[in-house]
Parts: sequence; C-alpha cells; structure tokens
Amino acid sequence: MPTSEHTVSAPPTAGDSATLRSRGIQRTALVAIVTNAVLAVSQIIIGLFANAFSLVADAAHTFSDLVTDLLVLLAGRHGADPADHDHPYGHGRIETITSLLLGAVLTAVGIGFLLSSGVRLQNMHDLPALHPAALVVAVITLFAKEGLFRYTLAASRRLKAPILEANAWHARSDAASSLVVAVGIGGSLSGYPFLEPLAAAVVGFLIMRMGLKLGWKAVRELIDTGLPEEEVARLRQTIVSTPGVIGLHELRTRRMADRVLCDAHVQVDPRITVSEGHHISDSVYIAVRTAHPEVKDVLVHIDPEDDDAVPSVPLGTLPERRTIASDLQALIGTDGPAPRRTQVHYLGQRIEVDAFFAEDDAPAAMDALKRRTETWMRAHPHYRRISFFVEIAPR
Repeated sequence: MPTSEHTVSAPPTAGDSATLRSRGIQRTALVAIVTNAVLAVSQIIIGLFANAFSLVADAAHTFSDLVTDLLVLLAGRHGADPADHDHPYGHGRIETITSLLLGAVLTAVGIGFLLSSGVRLQNMHDLPALHPAALVVAVITLFAKEGLFRYTLAASRRLKAPILEANAWHARSDAASSLVVAVGIGGSLSGYPFLEPLAAAVVGFLIMRMGLKLGWKAVRELIDTGLPEEEVARLRQTIVSTPGVIGLHELRTRRMADRVLCDAHVQVDPRITVSEGHHISDSVYIAVRTAHPEVKDVLVHIDPEDDDAVPSVPLGTLPERRTIASDLQALIGTDGPAPRRTQVHYLGQRIEVDAFFAEDDAPAAMDALKRRTETWMRAHPHYRRISFFVEIAPR
C-alpha cells in the first residue's frame, strides 16, 4: 500500500568524526610499520651473526607484517572516503574486506605453526647451536610485539575499528612467534630442545582460532547479518517510545565497519497529515541517533497501518486521486462547487474520503447529496466512507 518514506541525513559533525577516526587508524598503522621495520632489520643482523636461523625466519615473518600494515594504512585512508555516485553508502566495506584478509592471514600463520611444530618434533637433532645474543634479541622482540599488540588493540576499541583489532591480533601472532623463537633458543641453550615445537603447537592453535573468529566476523558483516537480539530490542524500545509512534512491525539492522545502519517501518495514526508523519519520522531519527550513537543512518518508513496485518491485494484495484475527484464532482453535480481540499485515506484495502468546502461554497441541498452518496456507495464497495465538511473557522 502507498506509504511515505524518507531518509534524514546525518548531522554535519559525522564527516568530521569519520575523518578523525581515519587519521587515528592511519597513525596506529604507521606506528606498527616503523616498529616492524626496526625489529625485522635487527632480527636479520643478529640472526645471521648468531647462526640463529629461526630468528631470521621470524624476521621474514615480521617483514610480511609490513605488507598487512600497509593494507591497514590503505583501508584506513580510503575507508573513510565520503559517499559518492558509485558508493552511496560510503567506503566502509574496505575495512571489512581488509579484516577478512587479515583473518585469513592469521589462520594461515596458525596452521603454519602447527605444521612446523610437527616437523621440528620429528627432527630435533637438526636444530643448530645458537649464540646467546639471539635469545636477547628474541626477548626484546617478544616484548616489542606484545607492546604493539596492546597499543593497537586499545586503538581499535577506542576507534571502534575491527580492522585494527584484526591487525592487533596479527601483532599478537608475531609476539607468539617471537615467544616460540625465545623458548626454542632458551630450550636449546638449556638442553631442552622439545620446548620450541611444543610451544609452537599451542600458540599455532590459538592463532588459528583467532584468525577464524575474525574472518567469520567479517563474513557475517559482508552478508549483512543483523545486530544481536538484545541490541535490536533496545532499538525497538527507543522507536516505539517516540511520541506519535503507535506500532513498529519491521526493523532491520546491519553493520558496515564501525557503523550500524537500520531501517524501520513505523506505524502512525492513519488520518494525520503528511507533514505530521514527516515530523514523527524526524523524531524517530533523532531519538535513535541520540540513544544509540553507533547507529549512523536510519531509514524511517511511515505506514498508516500494519503491513503484516493487511491481506495482499493486486495493485491497481483502488482508484487514484484523479478518479476519486471525478467521482466526487459527479456526486456534487457538474455545476456544483468543487471541494477546496480533499483528503484520501487508503486503509484496509478500502477508501475513505474527506471533502472540505468553504462556508460560502458549500453545496446546496446537503440532505439530497447525502442520499445520493449513500446510494452510490452501495454500488462501489471499495469506498468505506465519504464525508463532506464545511469550514466555518476563519482562514
């Protein structure tokens, strides 16, 4: 059935907030890039000097992190780009795709640790003797990576950026890798070489689990999975408590990076004016944005009745306003006055009409008009009611 629908744009400060968030993501990514570059160079130099091939391998792993850090930097820069003709909802999905890629990298790294730990357990006699300097660098790397993990994770929560959360756990996987190297080197120096593959197996499982979790979260966002039921219930309560709202029969939500988008079918009094319905729609928008800051856009669809409670009828069975106006004029008489204003209500697959006349233009013989209308309506059952009003208040 016909309904009014409109979207209210976000406040002007929304763009500034997105820009600040983008800069925060880029700043965090730059810190990670510098940290990983310094650590990788140090690992290669000391690893070659101390014959610590595991340290050199960890350096290669650290270099791979630079690639993902650059991806995060790119996503942080372009993910906050404003909406354009080709991307009317913005570019937030760039963050989602990058989070999915990072989740896949974490999963691959975890599987790699599991496989390599099995190989090392079978070939412990091939582990080379190591210089103690390698252990010092491995421990320093471990603390540096753990510090980077905590810094990035805190930034992800402050900025509500899943992409930074994924990169934080990637940094944790690097810390786990450095832990494996440190335990392996320390175990080798202490005569317990089995500690390295054992630790690698445990850490590999944890990293793989986190990678799968982050990847699944990104996939759910890409397929527009709705918010958890408790959050939807809070949104529903906010909407139905807005003055003028008498029902809510459809509420849909989805995420786009840090943004929550929702649309709602709001039921209002069926006989209010379009402008009042628009005002109620604005009130719903403001109420949701105020009570739920994570919601960045609200599409409010105004309905005069519950769509779900109305049986479906083929479109085009009810006459449009032009036909209704012609029917009214025929009832009044071709030489009679035309209504100053006509309100048409399409309710329950039937029509109600309110025709308003100025006091000086009221039709003559109102009783005769009433009888003609009653007789005519019996032959036209899609009309539920036709009412004629004479305006007597000053204009």
